[in-house]
Amino acid sequence: MIQKPSGAFIAASWIAVGAGIIGYIIGLWGAPMLASEKGFYFTVLMFGLFAVVSVQKSVRDRIEGVPVTNLYYGICWFATILSISLLIIGLWNATLPPSEKGYYAFAFLLALFGAIAVQKNTRDSQMATE
Repeated sequence: MIQKPSGAFIAASWIAVGAGIIGYIIGLWGAPMLASEKGFYFTVLMFGLFAVVSVQKSVRDRIEGVPVTNLYYGICWFATILSISLLIIGLWNATLPPSEKGYYAFAFLLALFGAIAVQKNTRDSQMATE
């Protein structure tokens, strides 16, 4: 039986995903870069969020005996690794100070972690009420 997550863990998860996304977007908003660069970094964030939620869902489905094809499972992991790689490559080649590069990296990772936790909490809450 799945236990419903505590209110504190649910709140912490939402704060993590919110802080990561909002911090990342605020950083992009004021960044001295072209709109196309900002678009790239924003797309990488959205792609990464979708990818990690898909990984969490497919891993959880497999644990619970819900069929997940190996192809979809592999694509989820590939998309997650690709989004992180794209951010690393983009930041490596960016003409930003190292402190800003670190800011984007940590905001990105915080948003991804928060998205995984929110998805887990949502799934646990749903399973606990069924």
